[in-house]
Amino acid sequence: MSFEGGVAPSVLETLEFPAALERVAAHAAGPLGAARVKARTPATDPAAIRAALAQVAELAALLLTDDTIRAEPVPDLAPALELLEVAGSALEGAALAGLGRGLAAARVVAADLGRLADRAPRTAALRVDPPPKELEQRLVKSLDPEGRVQDGASRALARARQAVRDARDRLVARLDAILGGLDPSDRAPDASVTLRGGRYVIPVRTTARAKIGGIIHDESATRSTVFLEPPEVIELGNALRAAEAEEQREVLRVLRELTELLRPHRDAIAAAWDMCLAFDDLCARARYAVEVNGFAPAIGTGPLAIRNGRHPLLTSPPDPLSAVRRGGTTSPPFVPPLHEVERGPGGEVDVVPFDLALAPDEFTVLVSGPNTGGKTVLIKAVGLLCLMAQSGIIPPIGPQSALPVFDAVFADIGDRQSIAASLSTFSAHVAALRDILARAGAEGGSLVLLDEIGSGTDPAEGGALAAAVLKTLTRRRAVTLATTHLGALKQLAAETVGIVNASLQFDAQTLTPTYRLLKGVPGRSYGLAIARRLGIAGDVLELAERAVPDAERALDALLATVEARARELEAKARDLADRETAQHDAAARLERRGEEVAAREREVSGRARSLERQAREQARAYLLEARKKVEEALGRARAAVDEATAREARRLVEDAIEETEQGAGSREQGAGWMSLEELRQQRQEPTGAPRRVLRPAGPARGGERPAATAATEISLRGLRVDEAEAALVKALDDAVLADLPYLRVIHGKGTGAVRQRVHEILAADGRVNRFGFAPANQGGHGVTVVEFKA
Repeated sequence: MSFEGGVAPSVLETLEFPAALERVAAHAAGPLGAARVKARTPATDPAAIRAALAQVAELAALLLTDDTIRAEPVPDLAPALELLEVAGSALEGAALAGLGRGLAAARVVAADLGRLADRAPRTAALRVDPPPKELEQRLVKSLDPEGRVQDGASRALARARQAVRDARDRLVARLDAILGGLDPSDRAPDASVTLRGGRYVIPVRTTARAKIGGIIHDESATRSTVFLEPPEVIELGNALRAAEAEEQREVLRVLRELTELLRPHRDAIAAAWDMCLAFDDLCARARYAVEVNGFAPAIGTGPLAIRNGRHPLLTSPPDPLSAVRRGGTTSPPFVPPLHEVERGPGGEVDVVPFDLALAPDEFTVLVSGPNTGGKTVLIKAVGLLCLMAQSGIIPPIGPQSALPVFDAVFADIGDRQSIAASLSTFSAHVAALRDILARAGAEGGSLVLLDEIGSGTDPAEGGALAAAVLKTLTRRRAVTLATTHLGALKQLAAETVGIVNASLQFDAQTLTPTYRLLKGVPGRSYGLAIARRLGIAGDVLELAERAVPDAERALDALLATVEARARELEAKARDLADRETAQHDAAARLERRGEEVAAREREVSGRARSLERQAREQARAYLLEARKKVEEALGRARAAVDEATAREARRLVEDAIEETEQGAGSREQGAGWMSLEELRQQRQEPTGAPRRVLRPAGPARGGERPAATAATEISLRGLRVDEAEAALVKALDDAVLADLPYLRVIHGKGTGAVRQRVHEILAADGRVNRFGFAPANQGGHGVTVVEFKA
């Protein structure tokens, strides 16, 4: 993405824009894709910027759950494509082999983009139809990976190469025979057939050359040995040369044939190659967005609003080996200065994010505060984030961010002193301000970044000049971020509409910066306090304090009171936020527990109804069986003709009743049915007597099989990847056995290694229906919620 004018190369260098592009390019699959990323420049068309960022955000969302989406590296096909435009030209074997690799990569990329049509339509729009597969197959059949023409390219080539081998064998065999027939005194030590000047020769003593004759093609450094082609093999050598020439003519014919085969498809090959490079560029930008946890900002919808912004060069550095894997060269990793970041207890980099949101009537932010507080890094970060977004790269910012589209970006940062140009530090800054005032805000939106404005000269005159410049830029509605130590400028915001103070928080107790941006509050310089900490004599500091004007001393005291009050309010806000979070977590736990209890109650109730239904069905089945046997016995009794037959019938009835009772008793009484004896007693009771209610006797509670139990939440924080994997697998098994509907996996954010492994395990588990990050108020990207299949 590029445009005419807008951002001068010197401004891009000042803001370290090329270094930021290097970070993004480190994620490319090949050197050409990385080069395309590094060639990106800011655009000014809001619609084009939105489309580019939406495309990156779409693919980045897919990469969170499907890391298998990858681009294919492709060779540089530009020279070969240019030569294909020249009629009658023939490509070398290496160029044709490169085209074959490019066609293979294009086929893979086209297939991958086709599969993404439903899930990522913006990404799939890059797809073009690859050239016919027959081209790729013909190239693979005819050339080896290095571009050498293979024997199978044509029958004539196979015959020509066989002729070359036969001619060479005959020649070498004849030379071996001649060499073996020579007197040992005429042969050179360890003599064997060798090549000199493309001809096969034998090494002999210089004294024997006249005796042998032939053509001398070379001699040794001591001139004691000559390399001789005997006269009897000259014709054999000529025959070998002729066979080799025939082979070369056939090789050239094959290369011309392959070139002519590709020439009609030149445009399709170029489009497919460009598709591969565009997809590599897009994948690199999407992977970078995932790495820095960036969110696509709203473009051109309102004033500047950066949420959770981080300097792109202070995020995790790229893998130094990535350039080697892409075929490039390594460059030293970026090492941030100590004043740009917080350092953890172990010395690790802990980037402090910032929030900067301007109201519609605010255009200038005046950042003040002590040295080493991070003011310069802040204004460079704002400029770099805007440039990256306008270049189609999602920068390291949080959700709900909004960035204007700047037609021009200006920066006066650093010492511009030049002895060659006879410019002092102040003169150089004034020259830069002159150029900025001549162009900023003239057309469209402008972003102006000014470091230590008004410094390098008398504070009164420098402050007056700085105030005039800032007021002018504010009237032109140019978004301006300026840093200063001048006390006079700190009062400018209270007097001028459109200018607002800001500062980077400083710990007054330890005199160390916290790098947290506070909008609306000017910062104290802490110059004398830092001098006292660094050991300046007390009497010197006392004189300095008395020399500070009363107005400055009163302003400093007021700012100290405001900072103390702000710290107190911030501590209370954190405490309230912690309490609210704890209450929310407790309520969520109670809600989950209630849902679990209700689900268990429903499960128990369902099981009870099922057991009751089974018991009734079993009792009915046994009663029907008993009735059948009794009826059979009664039938025999009615048909009995003598006393013996009647006794036998009565025995059969008693046996049937006894068998039915034993069958009923052999099953659990808790199945919900009664014996025939109890049924007979109940039927024999008088009608008016109170009837005894027979209840099925169930097994004791202690005899029930304990239900599988499992937690609905598991924390993997603090575990290594292998430990986290074992714990997660066990939690999944327990949850499935306990028939839980979901499982919360707390893995934290950290480096993302545990999160990535968790997602790989979940994606491969057939029992998982789906999974995804929890809502922002329930853990966000630090928690993954797993839903199981029903």
